[in-house]
Amino acid sequence: MKVLGMVGSPREKGNTSILVQEALKPFEKEGIETELVFLKDYKIEGCRGCEGCKDIYKCVIEDDMQKLYPVLLECEGIILGSPAYFYNISSYMKAFIDRCYPFVVFDSNDRSVWLSLNEALGIKYALVIGVCEQEEEGDMGWTVEGMIKPLESLGYRVVDTVKALHLFEPGEALYNEKAMEEAKKVGKKLLKTLQLKEKVSSHLNQDPL
Repeated sequence: MKVLGMVGSPREKGNTSILVQEALKPFEKEGIETELVFLKDYKIEGCRGCEGCKDIYKCVIEDDMQKLYPVLLECEGIILGSPAYFYNISSYMKAFIDRCYPFVVFDSNDRSVWLSLNEALGIKYALVIGVCEQEEEGDMGWTVEGMIKPLESLGYRVVDTVKALHLFEPGEALYNEKAMEEAKKVGKKLLKTLQLKEKVSSHLNQDPL
């Protein structure tokens, strides 16, 4: 089992990073492999809409996204975190999500028929963490939904979400007990979900229905 944490903030010690790492801690405590990715460290172009991926299920753009595709495929779980920028996800997170388009495959004659690579290979699980400076949840806009909907189309079941409010200065999350507790709680929920999947899969392999 491996779980990937992806930070869509330019601040390595910022609140989004802190909360994503907090959600990863239950896995680390169990000795499960985790990887933390700061998207700012990767040169990721925007999707060109060229459809070069449609027959090979791989993006034809040669940039740092090519380093992330294998990691995405090997991880059973993923945690996406983004600050709210103008009521939506950051440009780092947006570029990453758009470049996951090769993981969605369409019927060559009918684009209303489609599925994701994860559906073909086996459904995966995710958490979404949004961070907002303001105190009202509405001011977060589409930040959380901007990660949930793409993940669902990519074959992930979003197990839970965190909407952390009133966090602006780097490191403030460390002193926000509610936000930290929520991040750890959803991390544990994702861990239990993946452990349950392993348990059921093992049982079915030993004693098929």
